[in-house]
Amino acid sequence: MMMRCQQALVGAITAIFLIMSALSDARADAVTEWNQRAGNIVVNANIGPLPAERALAIVHASVYEAVNAITQRYPVSSVKLEAATGASVEAAVAAANYAALTQLAPSQQVAIDNEYQAALAIITDGVAKARGIAVGEKAVAAVLALRANDGATAGESYRPYTKAGVYVPTVIPEAPQWMYRKPWLMIHPAQFRPAPPPELGSELWERDYNEVKSLGHRNSQQRSTEQTQIARFWEEVMPPIYHGIVRSVANASGREITQNARLFAAVTQASDDALIAVFDAKYHFGFWRPVTAIRNGDIDGNDATERDASWVPFIDTPMHPEYPCAHCIVSAAVGTVLQAEIGDGPTPVLTTTSKAAGGVARSWTKLDDFMQEVVNARIYDGVHYRNSGKVGAEMGKQIAMLATEKYLLGKK
Repeated sequence: MMMRCQQALVGAITAIFLIMSALSDARADAVTEWNQRAGNIVVNANIGPLPAERALAIVHASVYEAVNAITQRYPVSSVKLEAATGASVEAAVAAANYAALTQLAPSQQVAIDNEYQAALAIITDGVAKARGIAVGEKAVAAVLALRANDGATAGESYRPYTKAGVYVPTVIPEAPQWMYRKPWLMIHPAQFRPAPPPELGSELWERDYNEVKSLGHRNSQQRSTEQTQIARFWEEVMPPIYHGIVRSVANASGREITQNARLFAAVTQASDDALIAVFDAKYHFGFWRPVTAIRNGDIDGNDATERDASWVPFIDTPMHPEYPCAHCIVSAAVGTVLQAEIGDGPTPVLTTTSKAAGGVARSWTKLDDFMQEVVNARIYDGVHYRNSGKVGAEMGKQIAMLATEKYLLGKK
């Protein structure tokens, strides 16, 4: 009799554990599902890749603070919300996204309203729901106050390089003011400013020049079909292309919702800081893009870099200086944070899609392969040199370590 009672008790405890685990797994979806919704909203808002990265960092910082105030799983907090035990996590995640996106992507208010109402409709009305909404709203207010004077809205004052009376192209480069923004993790924007780009008389410059000249030409005969597909895939510049890879990790079985909220906070803050750092370096060095260098190959003082007067890259050249590579710093920041999160565990299949490539998906089984592909892609695109990709990736890894130290170390 006693044995049967013990077995029944064990069975009941096991059942409760399984139910709680199932609920935890279901709840973990709220963060990843809203990440996808928020990504779509900022893309459709047409605010540009840099403001979109900032917006999603604010969204996910708010989501993490709200969720963690409820679960109290981790000690890390930037805004010190009061504990909200018993509040609905799903309601808090929805409210944080709604409140942040309303401020950051106002042109998409109809879509934001629709997503919010649909999310709330499946949450049972009551005290927990109301408390969840309240903590989500408080988290956004606190994070927005923290970022209110981060420099994102400062006007640009780029001064074109010219001589009086001489025509120069009249398009203002992208976001020269971004280098003055307040970082999330770094002490200041120039904390990881690299050494200068290679000397034009060096063998390194010769190697990089001729590689991109050959592989990055619009009609290159040396670029393979697969390399062309990779180039087109990574023409995409909006944050969701990276967040698909993050969701590949976040959607793995056995994860808890605060863990996912923390992961997205770490990734988005590292990515946003990466763009601050890379734009500081870009405008500090002002290094020429391949299309400029190759059309002026006769003036760089290097006999091994022959001029091609009509050379054009595979994709349109971004409107900002070349060195270092922005895609490369972001991909390395994302990949390094994910590696810290995975640790010694197995790496899930990493998959994401590219809007620029028509919604095509690509997958990787190793984070290093994903990061290296991004470096290669920007050469195939004809807009970056290999050394710039390597330098950008090293900067991204350093910034990722700051995010890891803040959010991930020892706090699984």
